[in-house]
Amino acid sequence: METKQLLKVRKRQKARKPTFKRADSHKKKRLDDNWRKPRGLHSKTRMHIKGRCPVARPGYGSPLGVKGIHPSGYRDVLVHTLTDLENIDALTTAIRIGHTVGQKKRSLIETRADELGIKILNRRQVEVTE
Repeated sequence: METKQLLKVRKRQKARKPTFKRADSHKKKRLDDNWRKPRGLHSKTRMHIKGRCPVARPGYGSPLGVKGIHPSGYRDVLVHTLTDLENIDALTTAIRIGHTVGQKKRSLIETRADELGIKILNRRQVEVTE
């Protein structure tokens, strides 16, 4: 399948995917909602008892052709310095500037990426004050 079609399939698939929560996290305040595999001997979630929370399984995964690809269709690369931009293919890859990069170096990276024709996924919005 073509990448655009697989991205559409992934979008439809993820819209139907349930939110996987930790079993019985709503009962105990100390338990977070984030997913943990149920391992208890008598765990109803582990035994897939009907009416319990859904369990993460391979069937819920994305198609392999688009796994790890940004919804725009580009591969995602994290950039911290200007030298990181040298080996990036502008046709297939987009960059995401690291959050620890300061404003001065960030503007240099953005201008250099524009010169090379590389897409920036987390470009800072310019505020217009009048």
